[in-house]
Amino acid sequence: MKSVRDLLSKIKSPKDLKTATDEELKCLADDIRKFLIESVSKTGGHLASNLGVVELSLAIHSVFDSPQDRIIWDVGHQAYVHKIVTGRKDLFHTLRKYGGLSGFPKRIESKHDCFETGHSSTSISAGLGIAKARDLNGENYSVISIIGDGALTGGMAFEALNHAGHTNTDIIVILNDNEMSISQNVGGLSKYLNRLRTDPKYFKVKNDVEYLLNKIPAVGKAVYKTAGKAKDSLKYFFVPGVIFEELGFTYLGPVNGHDIKELKVVLKRAKNIKGPVFIHVITKKGKGYTYAEKNPDKFHGIGPFSIDNGKVIKKENTRPSYSAVFGNTLVSLAKTNPNIVAITAAMPSGTGLNEFAATYPNRFFDVGIAEQHAVTFAAGLASNGLKPIFAVYSTFLQRAYDQVVHDVCLQNLPVVFCIDRSGLVGNDGETHHGVFDISFLMHIPNMTILAPKDGPELVQMLKYALQFEGPLAIRYPRGESEDFTSISNDYTIEDMKAEILISGKDVCIVALGKMVKTAIEVAKRLKKQNINCTVINARFAKPLDDKTIISECLKVKNIVTLEDNVIKGGFGNQVLTLLHKNKLYDKNIKILGLPDQFIEHGNTEELMKAYHLDVDGVIKHIKKMMNQ
Repeated sequence: MKSVRDLLSKIKSPKDLKTATDEELKCLADDIRKFLIESVSKTGGHLASNLGVVELSLAIHSVFDSPQDRIIWDVGHQAYVHKIVTGRKDLFHTLRKYGGLSGFPKRIESKHDCFETGHSSTSISAGLGIAKARDLNGENYSVISIIGDGALTGGMAFEALNHAGHTNTDIIVILNDNEMSISQNVGGLSKYLNRLRTDPKYFKVKNDVEYLLNKIPAVGKAVYKTAGKAKDSLKYFFVPGVIFEELGFTYLGPVNGHDIKELKVVLKRAKNIKGPVFIHVITKKGKGYTYAEKNPDKFHGIGPFSIDNGKVIKKENTRPSYSAVFGNTLVSLAKTNPNIVAITAAMPSGTGLNEFAATYPNRFFDVGIAEQHAVTFAAGLASNGLKPIFAVYSTFLQRAYDQVVHDVCLQNLPVVFCIDRSGLVGNDGETHHGVFDISFLMHIPNMTILAPKDGPELVQMLKYALQFEGPLAIRYPRGESEDFTSISNDYTIEDMKAEILISGKDVCIVALGKMVKTAIEVAKRLKKQNINCTVINARFAKPLDDKTIISECLKVKNIVTLEDNVIKGGFGNQVLTLLHKNKLYDKNIKILGLPDQFIEHGNTEELMKAYHLDVDGVIKHIKKMMNQ
C-alpha cells in the first residue's frame, strides 16, 4: 500500500481516486484530516464541518464522475475536501485570503464547482433545476445535492423535496446528519432524525418489510382496500425514513458516514435507482480532532488556532464585541421588562443570545434555519403585546424580505431587528457581507433604521427600540466594539436626532455606524493639514435628522457621506436627496460607500483599503473634491 503522504500528493483530480482501494481511501481520509487541521490552523475557516465529511466526500468522488456528474454542496462551507480532490490542495495556504481560494464553491474557481452556495437550504432546489435542464437537453449524468440536517429545517428545502418527488426526476439527495447546524439543532424534524439515527435496523429493515408487504394478497375490491391500509400501517410502523418515502423519494439509510466501503455501496445503489433518492448519512462534526469534536460550534468557523490546545490565536480584545454588548444589554433589560422575547434562526451563539437563552429559556426561541418563519413569528408575538427582538446576521435577513414588508411593516408592528454582521464581514466573502440591508430596508414604509457608532450607543439604541412603537432595525458590525465616550457628550437617543462630534468650516462628513470612527480619524488627520471638518454621527439612517444635516451642510462648501453599505439605495443617496430637496446646488458632494458589485473575500481592512473606504482613501477623496 502507498504511504499516506504519497496518496495525498498524487491526488490531482477525482480520477485519481478511482484506482484507490477502500483501505487506501481510509488512509487518505486520515491524511486529509491532518492536512485540514494544519491548513485551517493557519488561515482560519470552517473546520468542524469539513472534518465530518471527509469519507463522504471521497466516496462521492470515487463513485461519481465530476465535473460531468454535478455535485452541489448546500451552504458550501463543508466543500474543502471537495476542493482538495479537485486540484486545489496547493492553494489552501490562500484560503479565504484576499485574492486567494474562496471558502465556498465558486464557479470561476473550478469546473467542479457547478453551483455557488453560501446560504443554507438551497442545494436541492438548485440540483433539481440542473436535473430538469439535463432531462430537457437529453443529457445523461447524475445530480447529487448534499444538505445538512440543520439546513433541512429551512422551508425551501422541503419545497424542493416536495417538487422533486412530484416530478419523479432522477436526483440524489444526501442528508449529512451530524446533529448540528452551527449550534445544536432544534425542532420536530431534529427529533425525527434522531429516532432514525438511533434505529439499529438501518435500511435492511425497509427492504425486508417491503418484501413482506408485497406478499399481501389483493383479492377482490374490499380485500384490496384492506390490504392497502394494512400496507400503509405496517410501513409507517416499520420503515425508517417514511416521511421522505411519502414525499416520493426512495430512502436509503441511515448509513455510517465514516465507513467508506459502506458509503460506496449505498452510493452505487442510489446511482442505479430511477427517480429521486434520499440517502441518510450519519457523520460526526469535527471528527478526528478532539477539540473540534468536543466544541463543534466553536470550530464551525474559527480563526487561526494552536493545534496543540485548540485555542484561537488572536490579540486579546480590550472591549467586548458588538454581539456581546447586544446580548448582555438584552439580558439586563429583560429583568424589568417581561414583554421582551428574543428570537434566533439557529444562531444563538453568533448573535450573542446564549446568556439570554440560559436566563430566560421561556422567552427565548430558536426557530432553526428559518428566517422567514422567524420574522412572521415575531410579528405574531408583537401583535399580541410582546416585544420581540430578532437577532440576525444582515446577510440572512435578506431571506425574509417579504415577511419584513408584508407581515411586520404593513401592520406597523413593534418588531426590533438587531442586524449583526452589517457591512463588510471579511473572509467569508460575497455570500456573507452585510452590505445591502440599508438599501433593502430603506424604502419600506414604517421602517426606522439606526446604526451605533460604538458599544455604549448600541446600549442606548436598544433602550430606545424597546419603547418605540413600530418596526425598527439596529445594524452593527462584526467584531470588537468601539468607545467614543471621551468625545461624545450625550448618548441619549431621541427621534431622528443626529449628533455633532466635531465642528469645522471646510468639510462636513456625515457618517453612519461603523464609519463614524473613520470620519473621526479623517478629521484628525486633515486638521494637521489645516483642513477643518465637521463630523456628524447620523445615528438614524431613516428617518434622517433633516434639521441638523441641513444646518451643518449650509456652513461648508464640501460634503461627504460615509457608509459601509452599497451606494445604490443607501444612506448617502438619502442625504443627497435631502440636500437637493433643500436646493443646496452649489455644494461639492461626494457619496462614499461600496460599489454596485459583489465584494470578494479578504480581511476587512484589506477590503476597505481596496475600495478606498479606509482613512487614507477617504482623505484622497476629500482632497480631490476640494481641488475641483
